[in-house]
Amino acid sequence: MSIRDTSAQDRPLAATAAQSRRRRHWLAAGAGGAALLLAAAWLLSGWSAGSRSVDGARVRIAEVRRGDLVRDISADGRIIAANSPVLYAVAAGTVTLQVVAGDAVKRGQALATIHSPELRSALAQEQATLAGLEAEADRAALDAQLARADARRILDQAQIDRQAAVRDLERNRRAYAGGAVAQIDVARAQDALQKAELALAQARGDHDLRSRGADLDLRNRRLLAERQRAVVAELQRQVDALTLRAPFDGQVGQVQVAQRANVAANAPVLSVVDLSEFEVEIRVPESFARDLAIGMPAQITAAGGTFPAQVAAVSPEVVSGEVVSRLRFTGRQPPGLRQNQRLSVRIVLDTRRDVLMVERGPFVEEGGGRSAWVMDGGSAVRRPVRLGASSLDAVEILSGLKEGDRVVVSGSETFGDAERVRITGE
Repeated sequence: MSIRDTSAQDRPLAATAAQSRRRRHWLAAGAGGAALLLAAAWLLSGWSAGSRSVDGARVRIAEVRRGDLVRDISADGRIIAANSPVLYAVAAGTVTLQVVAGDAVKRGQALATIHSPELRSALAQEQATLAGLEAEADRAALDAQLARADARRILDQAQIDRQAAVRDLERNRRAYAGGAVAQIDVARAQDALQKAELALAQARGDHDLRSRGADLDLRNRRLLAERQRAVVAELQRQVDALTLRAPFDGQVGQVQVAQRANVAANAPVLSVVDLSEFEVEIRVPESFARDLAIGMPAQITAAGGTFPAQVAAVSPEVVSGEVVSRLRFTGRQPPGLRQNQRLSVRIVLDTRRDVLMVERGPFVEEGGGRSAWVMDGGSAVRRPVRLGASSLDAVEILSGLKEGDRVVVSGSETFGDAERVRITGE
């Protein structure tokens, strides 16, 4: 006995439109899944190439090359007068100006006058005091002469008295030998001679003392007069300085007071600019300041030409990350220079021949000069490097890179702590 199946009940059916649509739907779904798989594979490969991805338009890549590294400094300089003193009022008073700003002046020309009655009165008083002291000194000189003459007269009289006593003693001795006088007369003559000798010695001492005393008194009087003469000379200098004069041939700079204005002592009145000698003031970044030295050659561009110069001064103080330096022309100056005029300056520090270098960028400061991002295919890889000297547009490579390597010189601040970053669109 055979068992019957359902084959007799099965029959083929024609495909319907709904089934056709269902088939196309599944085909589209399969294609979309394949596309998703491909995208996932691409993302996976990107993730395996780097932990993050950065658009290539946000970074700047430079190639390591070999050449001459010229370390120089380029800056905008400002013309300043090498000699531009300010003239001050030596005393309080009223100012009378004889020039205006911009006037050309000659050495010794009167520029302004300060009227100071107090100073002129003080000068007159001290001059009168000086005249009195000089008269006293003259009187002291006359008194000294009289004292010395009087002492000399007494000394001469004592010498004459001694000579008379000597002659009297000799006469008495001869008379005593002839029996004409008694011995007592000889003794009296001897006593008279001793008295005359004592008087002579005292006269000599008095003469020396009076002469020294007269000289000392005269010297003191003359010293007082000399001191007063110095006081008068100083006051006379101050009175003469009330007339402000040009210290050299030049031009009046800034006038800081108004006509007929009252000024205090030591107040600035005006400045004079020496047009024959100018200097250029520049501000150098602190990182280059330590390489600057006095005497370094420089070039100044002005009036369509280049003029040689040298570093004349470097400020020891850093202000706002900059150091002020001054350049001095070593040859002729450009014509038509004016105060505060702007010029281009270039200072050559040194030249290093045939060195490995790359364009300078923020990567020098970001890595502290110890690392850089080097392109490896489409990715940037952090690599330890050692940098050397740097200029405004290039930096020397000492180790870690070779010629032809491509380095991310700008934009690596977004890479973070990753060791490999994919650069898209590069």
